[in-house]
Amino acid sequence: MRRLIYDPKKSGKNMSIVCFISGSGTNYREIVARDRSHNYIVFTNRPGCAGVTIAKENEHPVIELSHIPFLEDARGKFGPSHIPRNHPARVDFEREASRLIEITAGGEPDLICLAGYDQWLTDWMVNKYYPRILNIHPGDTTKGYDGLHWIPSAKAILAGDEFIRSTLFLVDKGEDTGPVLVQSRALYISDVLRQSESGLEEGLNRITTFAKTRGIKTFEDFKAAAGVELFETMEHICEVLQDKLKVAGDWEIYPFAVHDLIAQGRVEVDGRKVYIDGKKLARHGYIMD
Repeated sequence: MRRLIYDPKKSGKNMSIVCFISGSGTNYREIVARDRSHNYIVFTNRPGCAGVTIAKENEHPVIELSHIPFLEDARGKFGPSHIPRNHPARVDFEREASRLIEITAGGEPDLICLAGYDQWLTDWMVNKYYPRILNIHPGDTTKGYDGLHWIPSAKAILAGDEFIRSTLFLVDKGEDTGPVLVQSRALYISDVLRQSESGLEEGLNRITTFAKTRGIKTFEDFKAAAGVELFETMEHICEVLQDKLKVAGDWEIYPFAVHDLIAQGRVEVDGRKVYIDGKKLARHGYIMD
């Protein structure tokens, strides 16, 4: 059954929006900059992070709840980077976060925006709020370009793509596998490198030649075969691309999705099917091109 993510005719023009942050808060900043009229709350698992300063300057309520005490025993058992996504300790942390958020919001929020949040969400959280949780990824999730930070750009390069995109999606129980709502305009790799520091185009040529002559098409194979210098060249090139994509991609499509689509009552969802203005979206969602 199709239902609106948000219905302004029933709920009014101003949404309650919770932005989850763990660092700089720049995605939150850009969402707010597009339309300050909504009721924003900032939640962070990193008390005192830079985004908290932005939130306080905006006079938005801030909830600071460190995940570390909740996960302390699990970290000792599994290691800090290997705690299972649905471990009970993660659920306990999310239950407390949800309780504090709903006290502050006066009920369930209309929308949750993961805006540079560094923790997995458990099935419990997804079940409670789907399809009202958004996240953004610096790559094309429909092509399987997963991974953190600069890795999606590396995967695009090794696949032979000429451009990269950011993807804004509804969070499901997988890792960057949720239904796509919006993808950014194509950011052409060669154009970015040509306009950046010297030597990047030559470095890209060395990478693509190396990969082609060895039949390498995956990031894992490249990481295993490339030497330190070539791998660091890939990392640097992709960090340059990621910085450009954040501005041209993330900071464009996140505010657009929140304010121009969802807040206007234009987005409906039926399971994993997404509709804008009554029209079912293709797998890649709404592309800004």
